[in-house]
Amino acid sequence: MEFDAVLLPPRRERMIAQGLWHDRTINGELDACAAACPDKLALTALRVETGEVRRFSYAELARMADRIAVGLARLGVGKNDIVACQLPNWWQFTLVYLACSRIGAVMNPLMHIFRERELSFMLQHGEAKVMIAPKVFRGFDFEQMITGLQPSLPHLRHLVVVDGQGPNSFEALLSGPEWENAPDARDILTRHRPGPDDVTQLIYTSGTTGEPKGVMHSANTVMANIVPYAQRLRLDAEDVVLMASPMAHQTGFMYGLIMPILLKASVVLQDVWEPKKAIELIRTEGVTFTMASTPFLTDLAKTVTETGQGVPTLRTFLCAGAPIPGPLVEQARAALGAKIVSAWGMTENGAVTLTKLDDEDERSFSTDGCPLPGVEVKVVDVDGQTLPVGETGRLMLRSCSNFGGYLHRAHLNGTDADDWFDTGDLARIDAKGYIRITGRSKDVIIRGGENIPVVEIESLLYRHPAVAMAAIVAYPDERLGERACAVVVTKPGQTFDLPGMVEYLKGQKVAVQYIPERLVVTDAMPATPSGKIQKFKLRELMRTPD
Repeated sequence: MEFDAVLLPPRRERMIAQGLWHDRTINGELDACAAACPDKLALTALRVETGEVRRFSYAELARMADRIAVGLARLGVGKNDIVACQLPNWWQFTLVYLACSRIGAVMNPLMHIFRERELSFMLQHGEAKVMIAPKVFRGFDFEQMITGLQPSLPHLRHLVVVDGQGPNSFEALLSGPEWENAPDARDILTRHRPGPDDVTQLIYTSGTTGEPKGVMHSANTVMANIVPYAQRLRLDAEDVVLMASPMAHQTGFMYGLIMPILLKASVVLQDVWEPKKAIELIRTEGVTFTMASTPFLTDLAKTVTETGQGVPTLRTFLCAGAPIPGPLVEQARAALGAKIVSAWGMTENGAVTLTKLDDEDERSFSTDGCPLPGVEVKVVDVDGQTLPVGETGRLMLRSCSNFGGYLHRAHLNGTDADDWFDTGDLARIDAKGYIRITGRSKDVIIRGGENIPVVEIESLLYRHPAVAMAAIVAYPDERLGERACAVVVTKPGQTFDLPGMVEYLKGQKVAVQYIPERLVVTDAMPATPSGKIQKFKLRELMRTPD
């Protein structure tokens, strides 16, 4: 694969001079762990459906990474080749990435919920040479699906199946034979080790606005984010991280795979979200930190309250992906006893803004945090002029962790000559530098010349006792240009109708012009793998009149 990570070279000298790029790689970090604390528990992986638990010390982790790396080389994988990995949070996911890094290959993590439509695009666009997937997960046969796709994917030479029974099984090809002891193993493992500016990850955007784009990251861009992230959260080698968010999403990949190794800490992987099981893991494994989206926090707090099973070791729960309702922060603080941290980020940058541990709890539900060291943010108007404090506009950022570019889509990189990246989000910044995401640029609804504050109205709907999920999108109107429609998923046993919504919002003192004029109650929202509502799909539904 020829990578066009054009955003990396122009920044190198400045990033190094400012101490924001560390010139470290995951290979060096793993080797350091194996040397300094070989017997320390590095990874615990639980399969919820079977109860199987697999543990690795740092020495075992390094040895298995070498083994799988040589196995991949036997399959013809070399420097800059793409290894696609569509696995849940299993130990094999972590090991495949570490193995790829040993031989200079690039991992392409793929969400396990992807099916033929998404995979056919991503595997073709990324020219994946090897695909690693489960035989079956949650009742779905991945081997059968990918086998059916192979004839249309000329670059895909091998399908490797975890829990497979034939010669293409992960166990037979990669994790079983002691490849690390082969005569040529040392040469294979050292010949093409990547440098800190080589592409180490190809990960596709969630596609909230259409066709996914392949985000390229280097070790320098990834670690430029993780180092200050861990420092702000005061994480170190004594911490135990629980990762139940998907490893194929940037949250799981950066903070559940790479960060624990950088810290010489321990990580616990949970492949299927069950709050009771999460509580058990936190209690038995001594988990101190986790990061997930709002539904995870809601579930955990509710289950702790219902069961009376506390989580005394959990100090911090970082919540990202959507604004956190104020009542939830209060409930979670009381139930879990942990600090609730609000954050905002992107696949292209990792976490960009976080609240601080010493901040008042109010900051976690009224803002999305302030920038990490090495990150600058500004809000601009349609002409690119910086707006005053408190005014809403397009959010721009200049970050040491900004990606290398979109694979074969450099014209979409959205980064100007001064390294300012257009996030595509609307936001405002307060006097203390904390941001609040108020919507996507394409989420703006202009009703008769009046901008409707989408996120604020959605937040109010979330507070209604009958509402589980809510989104507001535009639909065309001949006279006003656009009107607003609320799309709602109700809680079990609850009902919600248009008159009731209007009465509720009026009771919240919402301007009449801001109240949605249509309501659609649905069983489920179209969402990305990370849980973000795909509003472009909702807008498509709005094209048809009532």
